Formats: sequence, C-alpha cells, structure tokens
Amino acid sequence: MSDKKFRDFALDHIIEEMIDTVSNSKDEIFEIGEDSRHEFEKLNQELLETKEEVLSLINEGDLLERKVRLSRVRLSEVSKQFQKYSEEEIRKVYEQTHSLQMDLSMNREKEKQLRARRDDLEFRLRNLDETIDRAEALGGKISVVLNYLKEDFKQVSNVLEDAKEKQKFGLQIIEAQEEERRRLSREIHDGPAQMLANVMLRSDLVDRTYRERGIDEALSEMKSVRKMVRSALYEVRRIIYDLRPMALDDLGLIPTLKKYLATIEDYNNIEIQYTSLGEERRLEPKYEVALFRLIQEAVQNAVKHAEATFIHVKMEMRGETATILVKDDGKGFDPNKTKKNSFGIVGMKERVEMLEGELSIESGIGEGTKVTIHLPINR
Repeated sequence: MSDKKFRDFALDHIIEEMIDTVSNSKDEIFEIGEDSRHEFEKLNQELLETKEEVLSLINEGDLLERKVRLSRVRLSEVSKQFQKYSEEEIRKVYEQTHSLQMDLSMNREKEKQLRARRDDLEFRLRNLDETIDRAEALGGKISVVLNYLKEDFKQVSNVLEDAKEKQKFGLQIIEAQEEERRRLSREIHDGPAQMLANVMLRSDLVDRTYRERGIDEALSEMKSVRKMVRSALYEVRRIIYDLRPMALDDLGLIPTLKKYLATIEDYNNIEIQYTSLGEERRLEPKYEVALFRLIQEAVQNAVKHAEATFIHVKMEMRGETATILVKDDGKGFDPNKTKKNSFGIVGMKERVEMLEGELSIESGIGEGTKVTIHLPINR
C-alpha cells in the first residue's frame, strides 16, 4: 500500500470513529433532554397541586382566624362575668379557644412548609427548563456537526489534496458552526427563553389574583399562562425543525413533511392542503433535506409575512425530477423590491442553484404568492 493510500485509509477510519462518537453523544444528549422534560412535567404537576394546597390552607386559616377572634371575645365575656357561668361552661370556652388556637398555629406552620416547597419546586423547574434548553441547543449543534461529517467529510481524503486545502475547509466548517450557534442563541433568547420567563412571572400572579380578585380572574390568568406555554412549546419545536427533524432520517421526506405541515396548521390556525403526486420514495439525504428546507422556508414566509389563511403545498416526484409548488392567499409583495432584501428568498435561491434546479416566485400586492421549484434528484 502506497503512502497516499495509507493516509487516505487512516483518514477515513478516523472520520468513521468521529461520526460514531458524535452520533452516540447526540443520543445521550437527547436522553438527557427527555429525562429532564419528563421530570419537568412531573414537578410542574406537583407545583400546581402544591399551589392548590396553599390556597386551600390560606382559606382554612382565614376561617380559623375568624373563629379564634370570636372565641376570644366569648372568653373575655366569660372571664369578666364568670359568676354568671358554671364551671363546666367556663372550661368549655377555654378548651374551645385553646383548640382553635392550636389548629390555627398548625395551619400556619403547614402553610409555611408548603410555601417553602412551592418555592423549591419553582427553583428546580427553572433549572430543569435551562437544562432542557441547553440539551436541545447542544443537540442541534451536534446535528449540524454530524451532518457535515456524514455528507461532506466521509470522502474528504479524495477532495483535499494538501494541508492548505484541509485547513481552509476546516475553517469554513468552524465558521458555519459558529454562525449556527449565534442564530440558535438569538432564536432561543428571543423566543422560548423570553416566553418561559414570562410564564414564571405570570404563574406567581395567579395566587395573588385569586386572593385579591376572585376565582374568575384567577382562571382567566391561568388561561393566559397556558396560552404562553403553548406558544413557547411551539417555538421550541419550530427551532428543532429548523435544525433538522429527526423523523427526516428515520421516516423519510413525505411523513416528516406531513407532520410538519400539520403542526404549522394546528399552531397557527391556518388551513394547509398537502398534495403528493408521483412516486413516494426515499431519496438521498441531501435531496430530502433540500426539499424539506425549501418547503419549510416557503411555508414560513406565508405564515409570518404574507398573513395567509390558506396554503397549498404540492410536491410531485417523477423520474429524475421533483417539482414543488407552494401557493398562499396572503397579501403578496412586489418581487422586484423584495427579492434582493429577503434573506429567506436568497437562501432558497442559493440552495436551488447549488442543486442545479430552477426557482420562480410569482406574487403581487393583494394577490398572494406562488413559489415553484424544479429540482433534479437522481444525477
């Protein structure tokens, strides 16, 4: 074996080991995230029950306080005019007052313990929430690295001819990773992190709202908190989809696409019609990722910017060509003014050109938007 062949073989072997190590790390991080999520749900339920107990004890304590005050007044009357009452009556009043005071003392102590438990649960939930966020963010980063290793690094020895090219290629990967980290950090900070922080603040207000404004106001506040949690969950799932849906590797493009569109439809109250024509078959990973990303970007543009109420997604695979059509009834735009400034459209165009495909966008103010893409898939 020549020196070059030996180096190529050694490099491929090292890359295979790197892929296995990174893949195992991704699985472990996913398990950590799932365990933390299950623990979060369990503690959150316990927190809700604890808050209910605290409210119940507060009401019970308020009732006991009123009874103690009345009993003390009765005791004062008996003490001042003890000659009018029998010894048995006086003893009963004393015992009743003492018993109520003991009950009130025990109630306040139990309330104090439950409040401490509630604070501890809230603290643990915040820590778990941060752990979940870190696990998801780290899992996404590892997915990006794994994607590079699988798709671009396996046969790198056949592409990189000298150390200079290897160094340049490595720097490009590092730059891409850092840019992905910055994007994820911004999305998590501006989305789920802010929402969950608001949820924690609003949840603390439920107790006070119940005591000061009544149960109807408290229920309204709980509904608002539930809506915020739902929005945060949607943002987390959207970020996961932006990274790379796990189902894309396991189930393929069509099932993953259907699930994604159903999620978008459910969380955005938008009607989405999906049509699949031709062969429903597995493609090479780069084509499945490209098709999914292009549809995802077109749908997100319709949801976020076009204010659409109906979106039609059609995909047709025949022979060596895939055709995508995404049409919405949104407010539309002027393509001549928007294309150059839209990061999403530029990204779609670059991805299509990289795969030697064709992209056309038809739109007008108040006329909706139609995105048509043709991609060769078996070259």
